Amino acid sequence: MKYTLLFFLVFSTILAKAQLTVIKGTITDGKTNKPLPFVSVAFTGSNVGTTTDNTGNYTLRTTESFYKIQVSYLGYKTVNTTIIPGETQTFNVKLYTSGQTLKDIEIKSAKKQRYRNKDNPAVELIRKVIEHKDENRIENYNYVEFQQYEKMVFSFTNLSANIGNKKIFRPYKFLFENRDSTSVPGKNLLPVYMDEKITQNYLRKKPETKKVVVLGNKKVNFGSFIDDDGMNAYLNRMYSDVDIYSNNIFLMTNEFLSPIADEAPTFYKFFITDTITDAENHKLVELSFTPRNTTDMLFEGKIYVTIDTNYAVQHATLSINKNINLNWVRSMTVNQNFERNTNGRYQLTKSDMIADFGITKKGKTGLFGERTVNFRNYVFDKPRPDTTYDGLSGYVSEEAKERDNTFWVRSRGTDTLTTAESKVYKNIDSIQTIPAFKRTMDIASLVLAGYKSFGPFEIGPANAFYSFNPVEGFRLRFGGRTTPELSKRYYFETYGAYGFKDEKWKYFLSATYSLNNKTIYKFPQNYIRASVQRETKIPGAELQFVGEDNFLLSFKRGVNDKYLYNDYYRVDYVREFESHLSYTLGFKNWKETPAGSLVFNNTINGLPNNIPNITTTELSFTMRYAPHEQFIQGKIYRITIPSKYPILSLGYTQGVKGLFGSQYTYSNLKARVEKRFYLSQLGYTDFITEGGYSFGRIPYPLQTIHRANQTYAYQLDSYNLMNFLEFVSDHYASVTLDHCFNGFIFNKIPLLKRVKLREFISFKALYGGIRDENNPALHPDLIQFPMDATGRPLTYSLSSKPYTEGSIGVGNIFKFFRIDLVERFNYLDHQNAPQFGIRTRVRLDF
Repeated sequence: MKYTLLFFLVFSTILAKAQLTVIKGTITDGKTNKPLPFVSVAFTGSNVGTTTDNTGNYTLRTTESFYKIQVSYLGYKTVNTTIIPGETQTFNVKLYTSGQTLKDIEIKSAKKQRYRNKDNPAVELIRKVIEHKDENRIENYNYVEFQQYEKMVFSFTNLSANIGNKKIFRPYKFLFENRDSTSVPGKNLLPVYMDEKITQNYLRKKPETKKVVVLGNKKVNFGSFIDDDGMNAYLNRMYSDVDIYSNNIFLMTNEFLSPIADEAPTFYKFFITDTITDAENHKLVELSFTPRNTTDMLFEGKIYVTIDTNYAVQHATLSINKNINLNWVRSMTVNQNFERNTNGRYQLTKSDMIADFGITKKGKTGLFGERTVNFRNYVFDKPRPDTTYDGLSGYVSEEAKERDNTFWVRSRGTDTLTTAESKVYKNIDSIQTIPAFKRTMDIASLVLAGYKSFGPFEIGPANAFYSFNPVEGFRLRFGGRTTPELSKRYYFETYGAYGFKDEKWKYFLSATYSLNNKTIYKFPQNYIRASVQRETKIPGAELQFVGEDNFLLSFKRGVNDKYLYNDYYRVDYVREFESHLSYTLGFKNWKETPAGSLVFNNTINGLPNNIPNITTTELSFTMRYAPHEQFIQGKIYRITIPSKYPILSLGYTQGVKGLFGSQYTYSNLKARVEKRFYLSQLGYTDFITEGGYSFGRIPYPLQTIHRANQTYAYQLDSYNLMNFLEFVSDHYASVTLDHCFNGFIFNKIPLLKRVKLREFISFKALYGGIRDENNPALHPDLIQFPMDATGRPLTYSLSSKPYTEGSIGVGNIFKFFRIDLVERFNYLDHQNAPQFGIRTRVRLDF
């Protein structure tokens, strides 16, 4: 048996060697004879290939039968060579450039002259393009309709050829073998994500309307481990549609000034570098452009302009300068093609954007993303009935998600998938069945989201298992919730917590019923929830995306010993619509019991009186409108992806005396507007304004206790140097401004521009007050403001002047952290009021 096995082993080795094809050689420039690195060499008709090294050498091996190799390199003519399968051969190839011949170029002088706009023919030409850009925009037509096919692919790049053989990755070997080394010179791509969409688009000029009908949508699905919709929304946000005729182009969460913006000649340098003739014998001018300051959020590249009455863009290539302050992005290029239509105008027919991502700028491995969009079947100035434009734009129906393969082959047209791309959907579906993948995702979910899944239920959040505070002391908490694997209709969540200092139990229990048979963690939500809770709370603490029992937020500055025990009984109905209009109806019975050094007391008939607790019953209605909102749905919180569109909120609450023991009748009205303003290379500003008014005679715990922050984390929505329970109002208005310069200043300082830091500045102002009827100082029978042992007040109403604070900050530290120096400008005579403070924030951005 041993000899038999040895025989088969030797025989199979000889056979394999006899069938092995080995192609090697050197690729050089046909004119200079210099070796060319990163040239793509592949067997024709396959995705088996390689690239040349720094000396131009390559080696290509296969056991399959191929008869040709293809050698391709950007800017050079492609070469196809016949080979003999099953042999070792050497092919040294010379490549020749494929550039077009220059015409009509007059070289006046070799001496470098100072660039200026005046009497510059390139600037005169770009001003003509700017002058005619409104005429060349597709929105200039009364009616337009077209079909759009788009494909987005993300791939790992240049992974080790042996990575699939390592023990940890061996279960995924089939995934690592699906590589493409021919599509992009110098890149060995392993596609892992793909999204395809086919839409019919209708545009109307008056009234201005755009209706997008999604005919089909197909994308990779990672299952319950990842929010696919949120990830898709974020990727599409990064790879937004590029309108060359717009003043600003939004890419990678930043705004870039277009090279044909109204103010482009102020920020760009333009050069006429060539004149050419296209396939239809139309004369074009090649106009090259570069930023005047290479650190600003600007493009560099070329546009080809028609020399006729249109002055239209026929082709555009936009890329980014390596010096700009853009995280994770090594390179980015946008190519757009325009074709002349029957009206003599040019419309966009193809837009392709590629970006190379990496931890470092010079590394080879990383992530490569490409979004290709094709526009076809244009129809101009054909009126449609008003019903064509009715309904929700961009809605993806279940029918569109379930299109079969025949539909996609037909819809792609000439945009066929590569061999590697065609296997992505199946490969990602397959890895979800691998136990090792499930274990990896479980660990990632526990670390990143704080939950450990056990199928029908999960436990967490882990960061709340242990915390401490002055009232409860050492606190332990344990809880969990059901998942859609148990039911898509019914959801249950609970936790129990115990404080070893106050020796009291806290708890939460909720039951939720989904009315649309969809998970409540997906948009659009439509559910009803009943809950009961007993928990501690700091009056005036409203933390973003974290709970007060988060361990890291147990550390706070100053005195922090005034708490409430809150007992809640709630019923909430939440309804969201595809238009991103939503409303919430709520019922809440609420008992507040003071804890720690906080007491509720008043004066009755001249005698001090202690109030053990207060009880209220509230009915509430909240409406929210966030047009075009996109977000990432986490395990606990929904994080909105910032955009230029505003978010509007309006809420009304009615307290009903006598209902379930309620002691007060009152009304509360609140409104809020938030919006991000993009300022091109100057960065962006986050703007928030809100106001509220309480009607009725109520004690201060039922008024607005303004959001304060005594943690060391910077909170955009709170006042970072205000103490908890410091200010109370029954009417107020506030404004918050937070501006990021995106490195506009630091990028011009030699020692700082290399570390890609970003500048922040913020300002917050709060106006408010208490009417006489609710002022404890005028009405002793109302619950009095807290005081210290010496009788000095700790809680105040705002006077005629607003509370203000501001900060200057440095962000993008190690690409994740922001540090702010915060200054409080007034009310410094209050107890324990700090004038300055250092606050930090974790922030991931491009």
